[in-house]
Amino acid sequence: MRVMGIETSCDETAVAVVEAPPGDGSLGEPVGRILANVVYSQIAEHRRFGGVVPEIAARAHLERIDGLVTEALAEAGLELADLDGIAATGGPGLIGGVMVGVMTAKAIAFAHDKPFLAVNHLEGHALSVRLTEPVAFPYLLLLVSGGHCQLLTVRGPGDFTRLGTTIDDAVGECFDKTAKLLGLGSPGGPAVEQAAKGGDDRRFALPRPMWRKPGCDFSFSGLKTAVRQTVEKLPKDDAQAVADLCASFQRTVGDVLIDRCGNALATAPHDTLVVAGGVAANIYLRGRLETLGVRLVAPPIRLCTDNGAMIAWAGIERLRLGMVDDLDFAPRPRWPLDPGVRMGQQP
Repeated sequence: MRVMGIETSCDETAVAVVEAPPGDGSLGEPVGRILANVVYSQIAEHRRFGGVVPEIAARAHLERIDGLVTEALAEAGLELADLDGIAATGGPGLIGGVMVGVMTAKAIAFAHDKPFLAVNHLEGHALSVRLTEPVAFPYLLLLVSGGHCQLLTVRGPGDFTRLGTTIDDAVGECFDKTAKLLGLGSPGGPAVEQAAKGGDDRRFALPRPMWRKPGCDFSFSGLKTAVRQTVEKLPKDDAQAVADLCASFQRTVGDVLIDRCGNALATAPHDTLVVAGGVAANIYLRGRLETLGVRLVAPPIRLCTDNGAMIAWAGIERLRLGMVDDLDFAPRPRWPLDPGVRMGQQP
């Protein structure tokens, strides 16, 4: 089974082709192989604005998508006729970009009589670990990225129960804001992690929102405010102070994640904790999560940030179960993983 995956939900235009042998992967056996995985990052287009501009992102997706489809097929050594399905991120995300990917996938599926699979971007992250690791359902998922921070039980494609979410900001957004305040550049997560390597993580006492409180929800707005107030008091051109603040910030985030995951494991015991999303690429935070006493599994770092391979793999998981979408599927700016969550709530 071979599926093309198209990802255009934010500021990466990505196309991949993934292959899986026969079988349903229910036992968690390693079943995926990436035949092609091409990504065009729009960092240069957005850097001068200090963040992603939706209109610029959509235009860049439109300009690049056809060439990336051609490049991915060439890298995989395949023709469109060789594919078994076409998957695309159907939401949540910046709606202009999502529309570009969905319409491209629909056009290919229609023209070549292939199944069309609309994939929830968060499900792409949630299932990506099964592309490279033997992970069986169910498992506990910590989904941490620039736009999302959630704890969920994952029982299979389309089968999620949300245990907790952020009540304000996502942890990845907090990393980005910290980097911006300190002038570390973009993307902020890797910049803060690198700066923290030379810092004293005990120098600055920062608040740990929701720490030791019941439940599994997160909050990061207070931490962002505390970082801003600390930055305002730092002496100028003090590289050591910057490193110390990054290290202290990173340690504080680790404390919060450990506390919230511990509550989730007590609420819904699992043998495996999967961490996915862009923040899952942070090696320090992975190390902290390994102290929870359960098996910790994370995708390879290259698959933590947005990519087409995770969308293709989620498409394979859905295609195996006959979960094919009609061509009248409407792109969604918001799309909760848990069907019990109302659309107006945090996705």
